[in-house]
Amino acid sequence: MTPILVPIAVLVGLAAGSFANVVAHRVPAGRSVVAPASACPHCGERIAPRDNVPIASWLMLRGRCRTCSDAISIRYPLVEALTAGLFIVAVFAIGERWVLPAYWWFIALTVTLTLTDLDHKLIPNRILFPGTLVGALLLGAGSLIDGDLTQFGWGLIGGAGYFVALLIIAIVAKGGFGYGDVKLAFVLGLFTGYERPGFVFVAAFLAFLGGGVISILLLVFRIRGRKDAIPFGPYLVLGAYVVLVAGNALLDWYLG
Repeated sequence: MTPILVPIAVLVGLAAGSFANVVAHRVPAGRSVVAPASACPHCGERIAPRDNVPIASWLMLRGRCRTCSDAISIRYPLVEALTAGLFIVAVFAIGERWVLPAYWWFIALTVTLTLTDLDHKLIPNRILFPGTLVGALLLGAGSLIDGDLTQFGWGLIGGAGYFVALLIIAIVAKGGFGYGDVKLAFVLGLFTGYERPGFVFVAAFLAFLGGGVISILLLVFRIRGRKDAIPFGPYLVLGAYVVLVAGNALLDWYLG
């Protein structure tokens, strides 16, 4: 099945990445993700379907609007390519199981939230809450078909544990990171804990380690000041991604 799943992952991942760009741009601005249709941010001209094909349209237009010739950010094709790449990685990391679509949804959700956190230092409830609900339903349905309902139970425990742990830290630290990160922790714990309960601890450790190291480097090189807020959500997401790919090796190495 893997040779079939890979091209499916590419196509679905490109579409998911394209939609992630739209959601991350519109939701923080309070706009609908359905209407109006996509338009050039410079001239306002509606983007034709032929110019809205992930990656391909940007390459054919050489990164410029067909109408006004103003530059189109390279971020759009990069996000589309990244999402498709992550979908492919999930095929090999998760395997041929019915929970795979749930993990694809998880990737699309966390990519979108990473973009909003980087752009606005915001993890919108309008994305996180429905995204978490759909992800949990997909994971539960997939685990039922796979016969792994016990794993789903561990996932729920992992999500609750990660949420409570970050909530306590946020209260004690008094502003160390936002409550959006706390709410994000539930869905991260759900999907990492589903694979193996210990993954939640490793994901948290990697998130704090990565966030701490990068923050120190930003301060040392004066890219950010001591009073500047640094988004923590991307580090939480990255920790979860690393664990889902290499968690068994990391956990077994540590326990050994």
